[in-house]
Amino acid sequence: MLNTLPLFDSHFHIIDDQYPLIPNQGYLPDSFTVQSYLKRTSDYQICGGAVVSGSFQGFDQNYLINTLKQLGPQFFGVTQLPASTTDPQIIKLHQSGIRALRFNLKRGGSEDIAHLSRMAHRVYELVGWHVELYIDSSDLAILYTQLTNLPAVSIDHLGLTKTGFNTLIKLAEKGIKVKASGFSRINFDVKTALTTLYTANPSALMFGTDLPSTRAPIPYQDNDFITVIDTLGEEAANAIFSQNALDFYQPK
Repeated sequence: MLNTLPLFDSHFHIIDDQYPLIPNQGYLPDSFTVQSYLKRTSDYQICGGAVVSGSFQGFDQNYLINTLKQLGPQFFGVTQLPASTTDPQIIKLHQSGIRALRFNLKRGGSEDIAHLSRMAHRVYELVGWHVELYIDSSDLAILYTQLTNLPAVSIDHLGLTKTGFNTLIKLAEKGIKVKASGFSRINFDVKTALTTLYTANPSALMFGTDLPSTRAPIPYQDNDFITVIDTLGEEAANAIFSQNALDFYQPK
């Protein structure tokens, strides 16, 4: 069943200890290389994906550029950048396959949220990037107006908590994308979250494995993939597994 629908894996991490890793709250992840990822997903019909920089990778770009070279042109990078990054540096990263800027409000390791609006508009106007937020839904209300005024945004892991979920729904209705990833990180019923968000905006949800599931209570399981099909049906699942993310990461 895993290979019945193509999957653009919109959220996963590559951890290569050949490159610098920064302890985050005392945590350092185990290695999870490109080869590890390809082996773990060999039963899937992978058509591309987004490699996301973690808090423990800080502003390092070398690991991400090398990863994208190994994975090929259907894979894209989501990076963290300081506000001091120059336009030529951003353009060079774009040419390497990076397509989004991440703000990690949950774990840190990224630029401060005070720079969100300015950087979001800047990278969008310069190279067409969107921004991605690792944020708890309970913190969305205070950012609601700011987020709806940004050109392109996605939010990780179904917003994590039931508190603030209604704000996440409103943002989805406004066109903000939501990653259906990290199901064990979520503190309420995943099927309810999927159904409600899909009803709010069928193009909002993008599935990600979240491999290797760093610090998640339960690592990614194949059943997470099947849950989407069982909950929403094959037609909706097809959009969530690939088309929505392909439209977002590869704009015409």
